[in-house]
Amino acid sequence: MTTSFMRLRARQAGRGAATLLFTLAMPVHATNGFNLIGFGAESLLMGGADVAVARDSSAINTNPAGLAQVQGKAFDGFGSVLRTLDLSHADQHGSDVHASNRYTPLAGGGYVQSLESLPCTAGVGTFVQGGAGGVFRHINTSQNGQDNFSAKFGIAKIGVGIGCQVTERLSLGTTVGFTYASIQQSLYRDSPGIGGIKLEDADGIRPNFKIGLQYKLSPTLTLGAAYTEKTKLPLTGGSFSLNAGAQTFHYDDAKLDGFATPREVAIGLAWKPKADWLLAFKLNWINWSDALKSTTLTARNPDSAFAPSRITSSNRMDWHDQVVLALGLAHELNDKTTLYAGYNYGRNPMPRASTTPFIAGILEHHYTLGAAYKFSPEWTFTGGLEYSPVVKVNYNNRELPFGDAQLRNEALFLHFMLSRRWQ
Repeated sequence: MTTSFMRLRARQAGRGAATLLFTLAMPVHATNGFNLIGFGAESLLMGGADVAVARDSSAINTNPAGLAQVQGKAFDGFGSVLRTLDLSHADQHGSDVHASNRYTPLAGGGYVQSLESLPCTAGVGTFVQGGAGGVFRHINTSQNGQDNFSAKFGIAKIGVGIGCQVTERLSLGTTVGFTYASIQQSLYRDSPGIGGIKLEDADGIRPNFKIGLQYKLSPTLTLGAAYTEKTKLPLTGGSFSLNAGAQTFHYDDAKLDGFATPREVAIGLAWKPKADWLLAFKLNWINWSDALKSTTLTARNPDSAFAPSRITSSNRMDWHDQVVLALGLAHELNDKTTLYAGYNYGRNPMPRASTTPFIAGILEHHYTLGAAYKFSPEWTFTGGLEYSPVVKVNYNNRELPFGDAQLRNEALFLHFMLSRRWQ
């Protein structure tokens, strides 16, 4: 094989494969796009209707103004376990395969305390914004063979928040911190005619910012609002492998530009018709169309003189903005037990033309149910379930080697939180 032919084959495979990278970099447990519907067990079990309710350490990531409701010291350790009931990929080559990784654990926590010299409460928290991955094995290819594809993608946040009681009715808050994201993925590494690829260890960290308010319209009705700024997340420092047919080329400098967490505006109400009942409502606008417009992959420093010295490829994502509706209910059954229920709806923000089996953001309806039990004046355990019924999307993404394909998703979450309150 001549040198010129190998270089041409590498360029052709590189252009085809590089456009796939961003579409593979999505979490399998995404709900509102790639966002979870809420953060902390109370937020999640009320369907994400948290902006006017926020009253524990998870307010750092939902509405920092709610921190002003916490008096004394508070610790919340929260976690979730996702069970994918039906995360499946089918295509025109005869594949119909469920992802082999059916369970995904998530965790986070926060500590806050009121300040002695100010009418404020401040603290720090860590949160999984979205992430995990999908592993699909023994997929039929267009070459009458079988191969695998997989992706691991995660977004995590750490933030320092403060909420202050400005007047008897008004509290304001802000959170500053950092957002971290990382990607590892591979596609048909043993099928050179399709352009087998692998991207490893590309990551990025950037500052994030959120502000919020809560205002008591009356003794029983509270207005809440929060604004989250867009965070650009160029993912750098990765390595990239390209199967060009007779040879696999390795690049030790790969980056993905154009990825971002979206700008969000949330507004909501919390109403207590009786002392033991709480009803909550939230509308959340998520600006996906600005965050996920297009991406560019760049790979440099190959290990072979036959490989292109640089691979660059751009592709469009064109996600739609999303308006999420959340409804939540809490009922204090007695001094020790509180019951929760919630509903969350957000229309799938992904166009069919850019749908991939690595994105579970097609989930639209979410139903939640749970309870909190106070073991002592200091300790409370909260737990419950979130169910998202099956959604099917038929698509043909020309940047993927699947042809006419279908993505199915159905999910069940277990949410739990252990909380301590003390002076």
